[in-house]
Amino acid sequence: MTPRSEAAPRSVAVVGSTGSIGTQTIDVVAHRPDDFRITALAAGNRLADLADQAASVRPEIVAVGDEHLIPEMVDRLRAVGLADVEIVAGSTGLAEVSSSADIIVNGVVGFAGLSSTLAALNAGKRLALANKESLIAAGPVVQKARRTPGAELVPVDSEHAAVHQCLLAHGARAEGDQANRASSARRIQLTASGGPFRGYSAEQLAAVSVENALAHPTWSMGPKITVDSSTLMNKGLEVIEAHELFGPPAGSAGYGIGLDDIEVVVHPQSIVHSMVTYCDGSTIAQLSQPDMRLPIAYALAFPGRFAEPFGAIDWSTLGRLDFEPPDRVRFPCLDLAYQAGRIGGTAPAWISAANEVAVEAFLEGRIRWTDIAQVIERVMSQHDGGSGETLDEVLDADSQARKYAEMVLP
Repeated sequence: MTPRSEAAPRSVAVVGSTGSIGTQTIDVVAHRPDDFRITALAAGNRLADLADQAASVRPEIVAVGDEHLIPEMVDRLRAVGLADVEIVAGSTGLAEVSSSADIIVNGVVGFAGLSSTLAALNAGKRLALANKESLIAAGPVVQKARRTPGAELVPVDSEHAAVHQCLLAHGARAEGDQANRASSARRIQLTASGGPFRGYSAEQLAAVSVENALAHPTWSMGPKITVDSSTLMNKGLEVIEAHELFGPPAGSAGYGIGLDDIEVVVHPQSIVHSMVTYCDGSTIAQLSQPDMRLPIAYALAFPGRFAEPFGAIDWSTLGRLDFEPPDRVRFPCLDLAYQAGRIGGTAPAWISAANEVAVEAFLEGRIRWTDIAQVIERVMSQHDGGSGETLDEVLDADSQARKYAEMVLP
């Protein structure tokens, strides 16, 4: 990374700080205290963890999920010698934190991350986005916010960070940069590990447990995204996200790549994180060991890079790289996501909401793993064709889909 010895550290706000992305962001920043400083933390109700983080990074402001948690948070911060830290709460506090720093890392899980995404972009900040659901559910609204002067979105999902790097690697020396990349990029290949149930029969899938679904073979993630990986819904949502990030026509934020030009390839080693194929048949790929600190560091330092080799590959021991098509019969969530992406409008918001309800019900033991796709399909059959052009429409779509999902749970 380019030295910043004569410049003040860039301020970083970590939203969803006690989750997987949040904790790893704190670890990444600790490697570069002269370049970055965490000035704000936001979490829901894991106050003990939040207080421990605050004691470590000494932020200026902390946000908690609800106002009734403020007194306990005050006591916890006083106990670690941080009596002067500002404490905010609820949606207003979250918006304040999400626009308070040079860089906002959004590691919130699910639709709840939308407010942070919009607050960061509307404030003209860099958004390091790990919350895919906000971009998926509210694509048209987020696209408008991305046009705010100064706003910048750098993806943190490993697959989209890989695509981002592959596109820039091609265009870095080409004249016309954006136009050149947009006209020559033809397809995106998103890789998927296949999850813990790759190769399972229908009978085996009918018997899987919550513990089975949470045992991901290559990544350490939160429970919701881990279950999504097991159903391939995570990859389906990433297809929609990739289209939102890289699909708009040349001259905007994207590269003109259509939804059906975004392919999913199962790659069980999780070494190749994604690829871009160009008009001449050349494919550029980004490879590294599965370590989320690498895309986090990439989003923080862009267009520079950290000197620390997060995810470095030992080529002498790598062995083999395997690729295969996804099993679309046993993992129908992938095609359900493609269908929602093709419909557009509020359909992605519906499928994201229905999936959240179904996954929560599965994690609570109320439905079987195989019921997740059935619940989503039933909800999507009721989609009302909304356009999703305004925030109110998106919020209403999310609410409607959740109600339908609760109604159709087995």
